[in-house]
Amino acid sequence: MNTDLVSESKWFVTADARARIASFSTVKRLLSMFAVKWFSSVAKAVHLVASASSGASGVARAARWRAPLRRGLVGLSLALPVVAAHAASPTVDAIKKRGELVCGVSQGSAGLSLLDKQGQWQGLDVDVCRGLAAAVLGSPTKVRYVPLSSQQRFTALQNGEIDVLSRNTTITASRDDGLGITSTAIVFYDGQGFLVPKKLGVKHANELDGAQVCVQPGTVNEQNLVDYFKRNNLKYRPVVIENLVELEQAFYAGRCDVYLSDASTLAASRSARAKNPDDYVILPERINKSPLGPFVRQNDPNWTAIVKWTVNALVEAEELGVTSANVDKQEKSPSAEVLRLLGTTPGIGKAFGLDDRWAYRVIKAVGNYGEVWDRNLGLKTPLKLERGQNALWNKGGLLYSPPFQ
Repeated sequence: MNTDLVSESKWFVTADARARIASFSTVKRLLSMFAVKWFSSVAKAVHLVASASSGASGVARAARWRAPLRRGLVGLSLALPVVAAHAASPTVDAIKKRGELVCGVSQGSAGLSLLDKQGQWQGLDVDVCRGLAAAVLGSPTKVRYVPLSSQQRFTALQNGEIDVLSRNTTITASRDDGLGITSTAIVFYDGQGFLVPKKLGVKHANELDGAQVCVQPGTVNEQNLVDYFKRNNLKYRPVVIENLVELEQAFYAGRCDVYLSDASTLAASRSARAKNPDDYVILPERINKSPLGPFVRQNDPNWTAIVKWTVNALVEAEELGVTSANVDKQEKSPSAEVLRLLGTTPGIGKAFGLDDRWAYRVIKAVGNYGEVWDRNLGLKTPLKLERGQNALWNKGGLLYSPPFQ
C-alpha cells in the first residue's frame, strides 16, 4: 500500500513562485546596496569638507559626523529588508484586486467546513477564512470557498488556485519542507482515532486485528494506520477511498469495520452521516498528535504573518474577554493589551500592511476563539466536543497567543 504522506506533486513548486522569491530577494539586495553607497558618498563629502577646514577643528567636526553616519548605515541596512518584506504581498494584492478571498476547504466535515441547509459554509475552518476576509477586505462575506479532496489540496495551493488552505490539515515537518507551502498557526489540537459500530463489540483499538479499515489515501491518517498496526503486531485490510463523502458512505453501509481519522472528523461524521449516531462509538485511543491549521505558499511572508496573527487575535480576544458582542465597548477599555489588539492604540496593523482596525473587524465578524468553538464544535452542537487541549492555557489547555506588541 502506498504510504506516502503527500501526493505525487510533492516536489513541485511553480515557476511563478520561484520568480517571486527571486524578485523579492533582488529587491532587498538592491535596497541594501543603495543604502551603503548613499551613506558612503555622504561620508566622503563630510571628510572632504573637514579636510578643507584648517586646524584641529575640522578634524573634530569630521569625527563627530562619522560615528552617527556609521550607525545610520548599519541601521538602515538592517531595516530596509524588513521594510521590503512588509511593503508588498502578492497574495494580498491579488485578493484586493479580485475583491474576494479564495479559501480551500474540505468536501464536507461538520464543525470544520460544511454546507448547511441554506447552502452556506459553516465551521471553524470557515470562520478562519471569514476572519481573514474581514481583516484584508473589510467584510467576512467576501470569500469564495473551494472544496478539495486530500489529494487535491496541496496542488491547488501550490498552483495559486486558492489563497489559503483552511481544511483540517495536519501540520507536519514534511509538509513545511519541500512542498513550497508553509503552516501558519494551530487552530485545533486533534488526534487520530477509530470509529466503529457498537455491534462490533470492540472496546479498544488493540482488538482490531484483521479489521477492514476505511482510510483516505495521501493523508497522515494512512501513514499512522500503517505505523499503529505494525507497532502492535496487528493485521488489517485497507479500504482506500479518496473522496470523503464516498468513504463515509462505504463505512456506514458496512463495507469496512473501522473508520480512521481525526477524532473531530469522526465526531462530525457520526453526527451528520449516521442514521443513528448512538450506534457508533469512538474508541478511547489516540494514535498520534494531529495539530490542524491553515497553510499558505512560502513565497509570501507578509501573507503568512497575516494568517498567523488573525488566528492569534481570536485566541488573544478570548483571553482578554473581548467578544463580538462587547468589542465596541472594549475600545474604551483601561487595558493597554485590549487597546493594542483592537487598534485603538495604533501600530500593529502597519507591520502587516493593514490598517490598525483589522483585528477589531475579525472579532466583530466571527467572535473570539471560544465563540468560534462553541458555535461550531461545542457542547451545544451535535458534535458535543469538550474543549480539552483546545482550552486556553490558563484553563488547562494549550492555547495562548504571543503578545500583540
